[in-house]
Amino acid sequence: MSTMAAKRDYYEVLGVAREASGKEIAAAYRKLAIKYHPDSHPGDTDATTRFKEAAEAYEVLSDAEKRERYNRFGHDAPGLGGGPHFQDVEDIFEAFGGIFGDLFGGGGRGGRTRRARRGADVQVQVTLELEEAARGINKSIEFNRSKKCDTCEGSGARPGSKKATCQYCGGRGQIVQSAGILRVQTTCPSCQGSGSTITEPCEKCRGRAYVSERVKQDVKIPAGIDDGMRVRILGQGEPSPDGGPAGDLYCHTQVRNHRLFQRDGENLVLQMPISYTQAALGAKLEIPTLQGKHELTIGPGTQSGDVFRIRGRGMPEVNGRGTGDLLVQTVIEVPKKLLPDQEKLLRELAEIERKDVSPHRKSFFEKIKDYFAGEESK
Repeated sequence: MSTMAAKRDYYEVLGVAREASGKEIAAAYRKLAIKYHPDSHPGDTDATTRFKEAAEAYEVLSDAEKRERYNRFGHDAPGLGGGPHFQDVEDIFEAFGGIFGDLFGGGGRGGRTRRARRGADVQVQVTLELEEAARGINKSIEFNRSKKCDTCEGSGARPGSKKATCQYCGGRGQIVQSAGILRVQTTCPSCQGSGSTITEPCEKCRGRAYVSERVKQDVKIPAGIDDGMRVRILGQGEPSPDGGPAGDLYCHTQVRNHRLFQRDGENLVLQMPISYTQAALGAKLEIPTLQGKHELTIGPGTQSGDVFRIRGRGMPEVNGRGTGDLLVQTVIEVPKKLLPDQEKLLRELAEIERKDVSPHRKSFFEKIKDYFAGEESK
């Protein structure tokens, strides 16, 4: 059979149940890809068709959104398109080559072109004050990053010298090992995929082609960022070793603890000490906020631990959609020492309330006299 008369159900194509996990779907696809791989069936159009059919099924079922639409509407689902999704085998390798882990050395066209590798990402830490995290800030950071050696212009070889063809891979940059019908393709361990070796290394970079440099970078920290979040700057990481895109710069934020406020998501918590009289009679308090002073009225009978909410005086949401609140928790402070007038008034209050309180403070010698008097009466 050279063509499919009718499009088969994707689950049937892969031989999996409709409730199959992503891991099961990937395993089934790998198995079919190996079974119908064109290298194993040269000139067999039926095998090639089956190979494309399995890839088309995997393309849909491996994507959660596409799979959901397919489950609801079948092959007519919007966004899936009609007909084959791949024009030739190379399209499949381009889309899903990574799932094989370079399992196949190449098709009937002499092997696939090795993709240029992306540069490594760079990780740095940025320390912020809570006020900086609240309003957002531009931070200037410094970090080490590689750049092409200006002496050898990134070749790694001494100027005037030439690279030699790698003897291990014959200049191909990759080696292929056969195991039955399978051919496993890996990067050449001798030349690291470049296809050539350096006989006379550059004295400055010692053949590495890159040297380290200290880089300054301005980073825009958005308002509302929290401890542990990261800011990504595209293309500011390490350069690619073989002409691919550069990596990214990741700035991991650390927000210092504040002397007054504790953070709870977008809300801030402030523990506000108040006196017994303020709690009993009510009071107007001057509350500190990140935006300035705020007057808060507490009612009579406020208890220690009561929470008052000041809306919009917390941290902004990092997506800019709103601002949290300031939660003021009252803590009643009991003085360790009283002035004579304060003690007198409190004792009068205790009498009114008919509360038993500790006796008036006695001197050390009075306490000794009372102690011995008690001993003699026994």
